[in-house]
Amino acid sequence: MIRYALKCSGDHRFESWFQSAAAYDALAARGLVSCPVCGGSDVEKAIMAPRVATSEEAPPRPAERPLTGPAHPAEQMLKALREHLEKNSTYVGPRFAAEARAMHLGEREEGSIHGEATPEEARALIEEGVPVAPIPGLVRGKRN
Repeated sequence: MIRYALKCSGDHRFESWFQSAAAYDALAARGLVSCPVCGGSDVEKAIMAPRVATSEEAPPRPAERPLTGPAHPAEQMLKALREHLEKNSTYVGPRFAAEARAMHLGEREEGSIHGEATPEEARALIEEGVPVAPIPGLVRGKRN
């Protein structure tokens, strides 16, 4: 296992564990490493100092935050938002654009939905006046 310090194109910094350096490279190449703050997949390794003990009597390291906890208050807010949406809306997956458009046109009963849309689909919905909002990191099964 290897832990990397990472940063996204929005300059959000976070850490994550990977099976190996090759595993990180493979996941990153497929766009499967995403920022927990903004959800962006333009992620790269950040500069980090290795931790090397110089003797068996090395002083104890300062307490670190657990990797499972949020690194930034924005992560806590996004987590709460995700939980609220998952509990109070219907997941429609990649059918999001079609479902939102049908709702807007009155062809489908109105309700809260969430899912995935390509940037082109989202842009088209916005141009058509369909009220949508991007929610970073809400995609099921695509979490670091």
